[in-house]
Amino acid sequence: MQTTDYAVSGAGIASIILILWFFFGGKPTRERVATDAAEKVESDFAVGGIHCPSCMIAIEKVLRNADGVMEVATNFDSARATVAYDPRTLSAEDIAEKVGRLGYSATPIEHDQEESAPDMEAEVRDVRARLIVSATLTVPVLLTSMILPIIYGMAAVMPPSPVVYVQFALTSVVLFYAAWRIYKSAWGSITNRASDMNVLIALGTFAAYIYSLVATFAPGLFTSHKMEPHVYYETVAVIITLILTGKLLETRARSHTSDAIKRILSLQARTARVIRDGSEIDIPIEDVRVGEIIIVRPGEKIPTDGVITDGSSAIDESMITGESVPVDKQPGDKVIGATINKTGSFTFEARKVGRDTMLAQIVKLVRQAQATKAPIQRLADQVAGVFVPVVVCIAVAAFVVWYVFGPSPSITYALVSFVAVLIIACPCALGLATPTAVAIGTGKGAENGILIRSAEALEIARQITVVVLDKTGTITLGEPALTDVVPLDGYTEDRLLTLAASAEKGSEHPVGSAIVKSAESRGLQVDHPTLFEALPGGGIRAKLDSIDVLIGTARLMLDNDVDTSQLDSAAGELRLRGKTVMYVASDGKIAGLIAVADTIKPESKSAIARLERLGLRVVMITGDNPQTANAVASEVGVDEVMAEVLPGEKASAVESIQRQGNKVAMVGDGINDAPALAQADLGIAIGSGTDIAIESSDITLISGDLNGVATAIELSRATMRNIKQNLFFAFVYNTLGIPIAAGALYPALGVMLNPMIASAAMAASSLSVVTNALRLKKFS
Repeated sequence: MQTTDYAVSGAGIASIILILWFFFGGKPTRERVATDAAEKVESDFAVGGIHCPSCMIAIEKVLRNADGVMEVATNFDSARATVAYDPRTLSAEDIAEKVGRLGYSATPIEHDQEESAPDMEAEVRDVRARLIVSATLTVPVLLTSMILPIIYGMAAVMPPSPVVYVQFALTSVVLFYAAWRIYKSAWGSITNRASDMNVLIALGTFAAYIYSLVATFAPGLFTSHKMEPHVYYETVAVIITLILTGKLLETRARSHTSDAIKRILSLQARTARVIRDGSEIDIPIEDVRVGEIIIVRPGEKIPTDGVITDGSSAIDESMITGESVPVDKQPGDKVIGATINKTGSFTFEARKVGRDTMLAQIVKLVRQAQATKAPIQRLADQVAGVFVPVVVCIAVAAFVVWYVFGPSPSITYALVSFVAVLIIACPCALGLATPTAVAIGTGKGAENGILIRSAEALEIARQITVVVLDKTGTITLGEPALTDVVPLDGYTEDRLLTLAASAEKGSEHPVGSAIVKSAESRGLQVDHPTLFEALPGGGIRAKLDSIDVLIGTARLMLDNDVDTSQLDSAAGELRLRGKTVMYVASDGKIAGLIAVADTIKPESKSAIARLERLGLRVVMITGDNPQTANAVASEVGVDEVMAEVLPGEKASAVESIQRQGNKVAMVGDGINDAPALAQADLGIAIGSGTDIAIESSDITLISGDLNGVATAIELSRATMRNIKQNLFFAFVYNTLGIPIAAGALYPALGVMLNPMIASAAMAASSLSVVTNALRLKKFS
């Protein structure tokens, strides 16, 4: 080894130590403000100038180390960052400034400007413009480097040939205009002791450019050491052009990951027809106030959420709930903004406007979910966090090895391996693997009426082995309905039902309301009783003109000396089927019986069968007695029942199933289900249920259709399968690519990887991950 070899080796070792210290050591720690003593403000930012997920990781790293910052959540696909901070320590402007120092931009998003998502089209236009300039200037540089040596020999493209100076000028424009954002971001990262993919590209291309620059203007430094002053302008220009090409394709593909949110936002009506001062006027949707009366005609979109005050219609809610069949609406029924009025005209009172509407909440939940990180992403983030410094160290090591031990001209081999390692390494593919799939998965869920609150929930859904279904409101509709009318001789069904409904007209009990509702739906005349009395023990007494009517349980009949023996057999059979039996007596004699039941949802049986086909164990939990519970379970095909479980015991019941080694999903709709939803590994709330249940859940089914449970699990499995494929591509690419770029194939095959080919491979790796993730858009 010569003296220069020792010098290069020593410089290489020192450089590696310095790089590791610069990125991983010597950083001052800071004391965070105690969370319990700090005020907390949360702001959303649109982030501009990012090129890859490692850019977001660098931003997140810097912000997390800033005084006053409590939490940071970033999403590369939507180019958004959510920062929770103490306003006493820093402001939103301070946060934007810190991001700006990295070479990016951060613009606060106001809550009433939820549609102002980062303009991905503007990003595409900017990259395209830079690519056009880069490609236009690269073509002559590349052609002169390839053709002139064939015609005139290598001297034609070596100093002092005029061609070299033309190549220098053209490549300089490519480097400092087309690749300016890459260099700006790289410099911002380095000055903040952070790292991203731009650092690798900048180091690789700038090293080749500086080498060529010295060869161009000081060729004597090479000739004095008996070395030819080769230049690599075409390598620099082609690398930048190929990287911009990949970036353009990737940005265009990535712009489709937020299509779901764009489609949801496009559903919103732009204007509303309101009644003000007795006149109908059309106003922008932003000007609608709570309490205003709004008119909706056939074919129009409903402007906002509210309650019908007059008129009726069938409303297409498919864009919100995923259900294709229009829903009939009457006065008192709720309507949802962005749904479509199909048939009749009606007026409704606005109850929720702006960001409080269901549409706005759906968008908010989807964006929150896309900003979260799945547990599987932690490995990728950990690798990406150390990836760039390690790759730079490998590149330095490769340079030293080739310079000291490589064949002549060793400096050329050393430079080629150094640049190739820096260029081929791709933290982008690792960073894109999870968030891109999560963004598409949560978006597809929203399109199908399934709101997934976090990436973690999306991942856990794949691991579920047991689904626990609450009976009331989940398997059933949650409200009693008349199912059977059994008259005795002298009565018809209509006459018996008219008698019972008229007697129950004054009742506020759900069973009484179900009887009245059924009679009215049959077109029967229901009169008001002249006397009404609710009796303890489950029943009522009423007087209709001169007729005394008694409705209630068998015990009530027995206490009033009414013989029910003729109906005991029929009553027993109905009870076995899980129905509530009410005897009807007229003037002290039995007239018949009426049965009501909490009606099973039409889709429950098929949804449960679908869950079982997915290999899941289904359990029904209820506070009902075993007889009623087993009747319902038998009808819907559930084999395992937990009956007579008090509301406070549901969470314990879920925990007991978990102790058996199961991952449990709990599906419920009521306040009493909230503890069980929180206890379960995955809480799934029925959208038609209470706000408390929905807040306690990880997934919300907007339509209340149980099929959504199976769809959510299938979507989770498809998304996680896609993420694993992406991570496999990324890890395999980098595991194989970096050694090849360092020259691993040279001893056996005598070939070195051209840095231009390395740049093409790097661009292709990111594009392959995004393209694979976009396949999730076909999920149905």
